[in-house]
Amino acid sequence: MDFIVAGFIKAIELLISGDSSTWTAIFATLKVSTCSMVLSIGAGLPCGFLLGYFDFRGKKALRTFVDTMLALPTVFIGLAVYAFISHQGPLGEFNLLFTLTGIAIGQTILALPIVTAITASTIENIDHDLKLTLVTLGAGKRNIITTCLWEVRYGILAAAVTAYGRVLTEVGISMMVGGNIKYHTRTITTAIALETNKGLFANGIALGLVLIFIAFIVNLSLSFLRKQ
Repeated sequence: MDFIVAGFIKAIELLISGDSSTWTAIFATLKVSTCSMVLSIGAGLPCGFLLGYFDFRGKKALRTFVDTMLALPTVFIGLAVYAFISHQGPLGEFNLLFTLTGIAIGQTILALPIVTAITASTIENIDHDLKLTLVTLGAGKRNIITTCLWEVRYGILAAAVTAYGRVLTEVGISMMVGGNIKYHTRTITTAIALETNKGLFANGIALGLVLIFIAFIVNLSLSFLRKQ
């Protein structure tokens, strides 16, 4: 137990002293996770709304595909993205391999089906009498849509938080696409894996504490928004 306690003490020292390798990994994680979430929410919310609100031919098959994508392994996404953005791939000319942009692309693919599926499920659970009541009151299509979205706002927030948690803690995509390059593409999760394997337990704890803190802030923000 002594080495665990010593690790926690050393971890606090690393965070307070501004250790460059530790804080570089933190900033890289925040950057790629924020970019991927902006992209996945921007695309996932409209797709989820359309999938949950409207009935159309092939909806069941599409919904099954989206739900299947929820269980897609991160290493497979990393492999697919690596194949596309490597120098031999169709997007190789853009030099995205071993960059934070490449990691963000992979994490967007990971988060997109989560946002889409949860949003669609939330929309499907809207009270059917709500739309009928709005139509009876003379509401237009735009007012109906905005009212429905407002009614399920907490479900949409839950979708965003769930996706962010998945993105924040993934390892496979960051390792394969980013290469875990120190001071460049090393993220919190890949750094924890590397530092722990090297026996640098304190570094791993320091980054783990940051992950827990970020998750706490995200959930605290969600709780605050629910009270509004």
